[in-house]
Amino acid sequence: MASGSGSGEGKGDRAGTGYQQYATYGTGKFDERQWWPWLVPTVLGACVVVFAIEMFENDCPRNGSPLGGDAACVAGFLRRFSFQPLRENPLLGPSSATLEKMGALDWAKVVHEHQGWRLFSCIWLHAGLIHLVINMLSLLFIGVRLEQQFGFVRIGIIYLLSGFGGSVLSALFLRNHYISVGASGALFGLLGSMLSELIMNWTIYSNKAAAIITLLFIIVINLAIGILPHADNFAHIGGFVTGFLFGFVLLARPQFGWMERHELPQTNQPPKYKMYQYVLWGAALLLLLVGYVVSLTMLFKGKNGNDGCHWCRYLNCVPTSRWKCNT
Repeated sequence: MASGSGSGEGKGDRAGTGYQQYATYGTGKFDERQWWPWLVPTVLGACVVVFAIEMFENDCPRNGSPLGGDAACVAGFLRRFSFQPLRENPLLGPSSATLEKMGALDWAKVVHEHQGWRLFSCIWLHAGLIHLVINMLSLLFIGVRLEQQFGFVRIGIIYLLSGFGGSVLSALFLRNHYISVGASGALFGLLGSMLSELIMNWTIYSNKAAAIITLLFIIVINLAIGILPHADNFAHIGGFVTGFLFGFVLLARPQFGWMERHELPQTNQPPKYKMYQYVLWGAALLLLLVGYVVSLTMLFKGKNGNDGCHWCRYLNCVPTSRWKCNT
């Protein structure tokens, strides 16, 4: 979620809607190795620890609020860990100044002060307790299943580089009007990888129609929610596209029957992968390399993504009579 200079909200706090539904569809016709999921719980624990450090550093009773002396800290019995006033941060979290100090995504600091590390650090920060809980529940629903099936290395790569891709796109289009924090870009990357994994391994899945309809429904709903104010939908889209492409590169499965090749005659040996899988792998890898090079070059040259796409701002927020998008 993106936030203006006066609030501390984070990237997409509704990213988990319906993730668990997909796990009931698309059961494969093959036996597969199951990994013990430890990476996802570790990431969850790390995000909780980082949030505790945020609140310790924030110290609302001592530092107060920019809203003035009449704005009381929330849950004051927590003392140093109490939250900023609800008018400042309705998600029960720290101030924008604390988030910026700890590594929130800030275009000016990334481009002009050479703090590129913020493209990664913002993934681990959350704007509030509500933001943290929703994102971590989403991570459990989608991440555990993927790690069980594909292992921690591939899922870890997709998670981190999808979060990075979401940060880059967010910085290109939101620029210096907002700071942004949250794991939603990485979570949308995992969701995108689920879609490409289904396409990549299409021939070895049963219940194809139910699987793809359910997954597309989940994707559309979550991206549509992202056009509401304060949600950083550019991070969602960037993370989703990055994860979608990485799914083709990292999540290909051997064809049905390949594992039993030793039991077949030499003349009937099945290939490990089909030709369309090799084609998708090569195309996705090329698009990833070109996308990263072009977007990072534009970012560090200070280019504004909106200059080449005047309608793209509506992908992040659609103004209505009930809200404005520049607040």
